[in-house]
Amino acid sequence: MKYLSIAAAALLSATPALAQESSDPIKLTLHDWSGQLVTTTIMGEVLKEAGYNIEYVQADYIAQFAGLKTGDLHVAMEIWETTGREAMDEAFATGNVVNLGETGMMAIEEWWYPKYMEERCPGLPNWEALKDCADAFSTAETAPFGRYLGGPVTWGGFDEERVEALGLDFEVIHAGTDAALFAELEAAYQRQDPIMLWIYSPHWAPAKYEGSFVEFPPYSPECYDDPSVGLNPDAAYDCGKPTGPIWKVAWAGLADKWPNAAKTIENFNIDNAAMGAMVAEVDLNGKSVDETVAEWMAANTDTWSSWIVK
Repeated sequence: MKYLSIAAAALLSATPALAQESSDPIKLTLHDWSGQLVTTTIMGEVLKEAGYNIEYVQADYIAQFAGLKTGDLHVAMEIWETTGREAMDEAFATGNVVNLGETGMMAIEEWWYPKYMEERCPGLPNWEALKDCADAFSTAETAPFGRYLGGPVTWGGFDEERVEALGLDFEVIHAGTDAALFAELEAAYQRQDPIMLWIYSPHWAPAKYEGSFVEFPPYSPECYDDPSVGLNPDAAYDCGKPTGPIWKVAWAGLADKWPNAAKTIENFNIDNAAMGAMVAEVDLNGKSVDETVAEWMAANTDTWSSWIVK
């Protein structure tokens, strides 16, 4: 990394390079939101410090599991319990993909609205309020239906299914990119325009903007799997999204080919606060992912060096 810190360089000079189990590149996947790019780059740079050959590969969040099953891809650093559980379970069942444990971050992904919308839709954050005031969230393109701005289609999330199952008069519009999603929030917030959108944490947005997540009926696996469970006996997804850990997953052959690298990845741990601060550096302060990661590594040498298995 061109921003390698003096502290990191000193550590390398004092510590013999670790023997590599294989000189082949370990392929880490990159997606389309800043936090995942930061997480993956931290992991990749730490593995480089340990003497491994690293390759970053752009991949679709859900479709990447095909490559992880075959070993064409090796490590995915952020699979969110909120949106990736079904894909994970299917991949784990094949025996070709394994769970390397929690990242330390806890995921929340849900419908979110600015606080000023509570005056226009009394009863929020209870989801049932949306039955009576969907028009308060309408725009020229969706009127008389409310507009829900979802994340990029590749993120999953079952928002269309949720709208139908709960009988909500909302039209789901997907943002093309993570950046576009939050640009719309910024513009609407400044003008006090109506907006309902997908917000996730860890992220800077819930701290910067005053608002709340909609409180849908509680999630359960059965709500997603069994239409008879929940408020609508004829439809699944009639509940909120799950919450839970953000996971690290890998090709099952990783531990055989690079055993110490696999253990090092298992040791990776960062909390929501640290990640939210780094995402803010990238998205709000204009720093590059590489620069942000380098600054974090320079300030946290003891932390990341403790992950490395020798």
